[in-house]
Amino acid sequence: MADSEIPVTAETPDSAFHTTGTDHITLIGSNEADTVAFYRDVLGMSLVLRQPNLDAPEVTHLFFDTGDGRILTFFVTDDRDSNPAPQRTGVGAVHHLAFSIEAGELDEIKAALQEEGHGFNEFDRGAFHSLYTRDHNGLTIELVVDKYAIPDDRRGEVLALSQSKRVAAGADYVDDEHMQAALEELGLPVERADIPDAATGTGYDN
Repeated sequence: MADSEIPVTAETPDSAFHTTGTDHITLIGSNEADTVAFYRDVLGMSLVLRQPNLDAPEVTHLFFDTGDGRILTFFVTDDRDSNPAPQRTGVGAVHHLAFSIEAGELDEIKAALQEEGHGFNEFDRGAFHSLYTRDHNGLTIELVVDKYAIPDDRRGEVLALSQSKRVAAGADYVDDEHMQAALEELGLPVERADIPDAATGTGYDN
């Protein structure tokens, strides 16, 4: 089956089993001080647990609450230097991490990033609005503003229906018109966040 023939749907797949959500994502970090300085002191994630890595006790395992109880963790050691150069990813590697932010705080967040010495790019991604920056190890961090208020348990349904609207319209990307049509068809409120216009470019260059 060609990729373009693989169905896109929010229906529960006929699979061996089904996950119930994201518990945590773990990355190989550099050192504790730099990791805490970025993820706690810049992005505002609480450091909720610190303990030895159960598989390698000489490594420290840091747990951060990303804001909704979903956890991001790092394996760190004090002898690892941070490297802010852009990462070059390969198959199986992490391309970027994306975290939600509030539309009403967008200007404050941009000012805070600049004050902390973190450049950023801002783009309209069609289905949402994004800021892109990098952490202390060159990993791209995307800060996402939802354009529309979508209940968490309906997000997949809205995106899948927006995809069908996009395909039917012959559009290359999901945009506001497809999101709005999907929300209306699903009986959900169409409430667009008050966010500025931005380019629809690609990439990140800090």
